[in-house]
Amino acid sequence: MFKYHTLNAISPKGLVKFSNNYEQTDDANDADAFIVRSAKLHDMEFSDKLSCIARAGAGVNNIPLDKCADKGIVVFNTPGANANAVKELVFTGMLLASRDILGSVNWVNENKDDADISKDMEKAKKQFAGRELAGKKLGVIGLGAIGQRVANTATHLGMDVLGYDPYISVNAAWNLSRNVKHIANVDDIYRECDFITIHVPLLDSTKGMINADAVSKMKQGVVILNYARDLLVDEKAVLDGIKLGKIKHYMTDFPNPATAGQPGVIATSHLGASTAEAEENCAMMAVDEIMDYLENGNIRHSVNYPDCDMGPVTSKGRLAVLHYNKSGLIAKYTTILGDANINVSDLTNKSRGDYAYSLIDTDSEVTADVVAKLNSIPDVIRVRVVR
Repeated sequence: MFKYHTLNAISPKGLVKFSNNYEQTDDANDADAFIVRSAKLHDMEFSDKLSCIARAGAGVNNIPLDKCADKGIVVFNTPGANANAVKELVFTGMLLASRDILGSVNWVNENKDDADISKDMEKAKKQFAGRELAGKKLGVIGLGAIGQRVANTATHLGMDVLGYDPYISVNAAWNLSRNVKHIANVDDIYRECDFITIHVPLLDSTKGMINADAVSKMKQGVVILNYARDLLVDEKAVLDGIKLGKIKHYMTDFPNPATAGQPGVIATSHLGASTAEAEENCAMMAVDEIMDYLENGNIRHSVNYPDCDMGPVTSKGRLAVLHYNKSGLIAKYTTILGDANINVSDLTNKSRGDYAYSLIDTDSEVTADVVAKLNSIPDVIRVRVVR
């Protein structure tokens, strides 16, 4: 029996996917798996029993990835599960920036007691005149699950779309509309686009990528949309750009004291994945990842260990070995198993940065003594007996 612990409210549509071999526990120290959304785990101590953490969402800034990796705890996220929800909010942002919808709504509310509102609004509406999206140029920085959806949808609205992603995956490339112009230099987006939307992960290389230098290259009256991560944008540079009239609007899902209520800033309260459908999709994917890992040892969508998949367990034994990415370890594993007269029927090893993962299928059960010997090898972090 496996036990899981939830640190936030998780959609029941996801939790119901757990089989009868799982039960929920309120005791974090008794859990084999965590499911989390926004709860911050950096100051939390993890028990030796905890094998994995699934983030029901894309961002994992609330989880100490290296700390977990060093304890042999695999961290998953759910990429793409909330992509449609974020895509729709991006287009909401573009429409709010193009048409003064908020100003019009506020005018109606302020004049709700005006008996002649129907006549007066015909005069007032001129001040809320906007522009259409069709024919405008959109730059999409990052063509992952969300970026490619934004780019493809924009083409159907008649927009001229430029996409930039030097690390675009094969699947993403196949899913990208042929009407999206894939460019090699992000400066082309800064120079040419009326709207610029960012959809890249927060890394050292992307932190503050929309800075004063980037803003200086942009068109007059550009609209910048950030529904990815707050720290991708140097907010001082953007606010300065608004004051100078270079930037018409900064659309963000991450308000803070510096940006909230500022002229030219239209901020939403982190609504990107806040739809019932997105929460359900994230929860269902998280549960699938946990079950596949605990029952089969397979890793899909990990952010601190390499993905590795050997399918369902069909052998008499399967070992999952989490270890540092050092040479010579595989030979040590097979030697220990051979000395115990345990035949290896299949083996897969994957690495990611400083960490690596091995799945080993055997023709017989692996004894506790063998597991202890494997665990005693330097640079082995953790050995799990999957079967």
